[in-house]
Amino acid sequence: MTAAGTGGRRGGSLGSLGPVGLVLAGGISVQFGGALAVTLMPRAGALGVVTLRLLVAAVVLLIVCRPRLRGHSRADWGTVVVFGITMGAMNGLFYESVDRIPLGAAVTLEVLGPLALSVIASRRAVNLIWAGLALAGVFLLGGGGFSGLDPVGVAFALGAGAMWAAYIVFSARTGRRFPQADGLALAMAVAALLFLPLGLAESGAKLADPVTIGLGAGVAILSSVLPYTLELLALRRLPAHTFAVLMSLEPAIAATAGFLILDQALTTTQSAAIALVIAASMGAVRTQVGRRSAKATAAQAGL
Repeated sequence: MTAAGTGGRRGGSLGSLGPVGLVLAGGISVQFGGALAVTLMPRAGALGVVTLRLLVAAVVLLIVCRPRLRGHSRADWGTVVVFGITMGAMNGLFYESVDRIPLGAAVTLEVLGPLALSVIASRRAVNLIWAGLALAGVFLLGGGGFSGLDPVGVAFALGAGAMWAAYIVFSARTGRRFPQADGLALAMAVAALLFLPLGLAESGAKLADPVTIGLGAGVAILSSVLPYTLELLALRRLPAHTFAVLMSLEPAIAATAGFLILDQALTTTQSAAIALVIAASMGAVRTQVGRRSAKATAAQAGL
C-alpha cells in the first residue's frame, strides 16, 4: 500500500522481472507477516500486536529516514496526522478482523475499499461490471449471508477496507508535501503514539515480554518495513498500473499464507469468491489504464 511511482527505465519482459519480483516479495512478506500476527494474538491481543507493529516500524523508519521536523506548514502537519490516524485505524480494524475470520477472507473484504475508490474515481459505466463482479465474490464468500463468518469480523474487515481507501488518498497527499519517505515515517510515529494507550490497556505488561517483543518486531519487519522498502525500490522502474494489478493478488497470497501457517483451508466456493474479487480489482485497474491511454492519445492528436 504505497503511492504509485513512475514507469520502468528498461523495456521488455526481462527488464520488468526485477521490480515485479520485488512487489510480489513485498506482498508475500505482508501476508505472511499477517499470519505471524495471528499466532501472536493469544499472547498480546489484537491491539497489542498492532501497537508492537506500529512502534517497531516507526522506530526503524525514523532512524532510516531521519525526517526534518522544521519548515513544514500547519497544513502539512494536518495531512500527516490524518494519514497516521488512517494508518492506525486500518491496522487496528484489520487485526481485529483476522482475530475472528480467516486471513484470506479478511483481505478479500478489505480490498473492496480500494476497489470502491477506483470505481468511484473513474466514473465509468464499465466499472459497474467490476463492482458487480466484486459483490458476487463477496456474496459467495459469505455463503449468501455471511452465516459462515463472524459478522463482527466481517464488519472490522470492511472498516479496514474503508480506511485503506482513505490511506491511499492521504498517502498521495503526504507524498506531495514531504520528500522521499519522510511523511510515511512521521505518520507511522503518529499512528504508534495513538495506538500505544490502546495496546497498554488491552495487554499491559504482556507487551514487555521479550518473546512477545521479538515476535512483534518480526511482524513489523514483515508487514511494514520490508514490504515498504521493496515496493519503493520496485516503483522506480515499474509502471503504476502494473503495480496496482499485482496488489490485486493479495487476497490469494493471504489465503495461501493462512493455509500454510494457520491451517485455514478454504472451500471451493470461498476460493471462487476470492478469484472473483481479484478479477474485479484487475479489471478496474485495467479500465483506468485504458482511460488514461485514450486521453494521452487524444492529447497527442490535438483532440
